[in-house]
Amino acid sequence: MTETLWFSALAVLGGFVALIWGADRFVHGCAALARNLGVPTLVIGLTVVGFGTSAPEILVSIVSALNHTPQLAVGNAIGSNIANIALVLGATAVILPLTVNSETLRREYPLMFIVMLGTLMLIMDNALDRVDGTLLLIGLALILYGIISLGLRKQRLDPIELEFAQEIPDTSTPLSILWIVVGLLVLLASSKSLVWGATNIAAALGISDLVIGLTVVAIGTSLPELAASVMSAWKKEPDLAIGNIIGSNMFNLLAVLGLPALIEPHALDDTVLSRDYPVMIGVSVALFIFAYGFRGPGRINRLEGGLLLGVYALYMGIIYLDNVQQAA
Repeated sequence: MTETLWFSALAVLGGFVALIWGADRFVHGCAALARNLGVPTLVIGLTVVGFGTSAPEILVSIVSALNHTPQLAVGNAIGSNIANIALVLGATAVILPLTVNSETLRREYPLMFIVMLGTLMLIMDNALDRVDGTLLLIGLALILYGIISLGLRKQRLDPIELEFAQEIPDTSTPLSILWIVVGLLVLLASSKSLVWGATNIAAALGISDLVIGLTVVAIGTSLPELAASVMSAWKKEPDLAIGNIIGSNMFNLLAVLGLPALIEPHALDDTVLSRDYPVMIGVSVALFIFAYGFRGPGRINRLEGGLLLGVYALYMGIIYLDNVQQAA
C-alpha cells in the first residue's frame, strides 16, 4: 500500500510538472501560429491564450471521463475556478496589487456570470447528461463567436491589447506547429499520469474522486494560471492577469464540464450544489466587486488579496472536515 502511494504521488508530481510545461509550449505555439496567420492581437489573447491556459483542465477532464472517474473532472472544473480566483489572484494581489483599466474585461465580467448561472440551471437536477454536455459546448461556441466578434470590431485601443502584444511570441510557423504538437502530446501523457496517480491516492486514502479533484488536481492544474498571473503582475500587466482568469473560468465550466458529460453521463455528488458551486459564485462576486472599478480603474489591493486567500484556506478546511465526517 505504501509503495503504491509513493508511486502514485510521484505520478501526480511528475504529471503536474509536465502539465505546466506542455501547456506553456502549447499556448506558445498556438499564439505564435495565430499571429503568423494574421489573427488580430486582441482575438489571440481573448481566445487562444485563454483557451490554452485551460488546456490542462480540459485534458484531465477527458482522461478522467475515459477512465470512468467523471467526478474527478467535475471537481477539477469547479475547484480550478475557485482556486483561480481565491488562490491565484489572491496570492498575486498580495505580492503585487492589481489595477484594472481594460474596458474589454468589464464586458467579460457579466459574460462570466451568465456562464455560471447557465451551468447552474443545467446541473440543478444533480446530473450531467449528453444533452447538458451538448448545451455547454454550444455555449462555448457562442462565447468564442462573441469574443472574436468583439475583437474584430474593436475600434479604440484597449490597454489589455498592448499587454497581449508583448506576450505573444515571435516564432516561425514550422516551429509554432512543432510546439503545438509537442505540447499536446506532453499534455496528454501528463494528464494520464496525473489522473492515474490521483485516483489511486483517492482510493488508498478512502476519499472521493470529487474531493481529490477539488483539492490536489484543481490546485495543480491552476499552477499555469498562477505562474501567468504573477508574471503578468510583475511585468505591470494587471489586465492580462485578471483576463486570463476570467477566460479560463468560462472555458472550465463550458468545456471541462461539457466534454465529460458527452463521454460519460453521470450523477453529481450532493455537495457540488450545496457547498462547492456556492463558493465558486461567492468568490466570483468578490472578484467583480474588487476589480470592476465602478468609479474609475478597478483594483485588488493586498488586503483584498489576503481576504481571498483566507476564503480559500477556509474552503479547504471545510472540505477536510466534511471528508472526516463522511469517513466516520
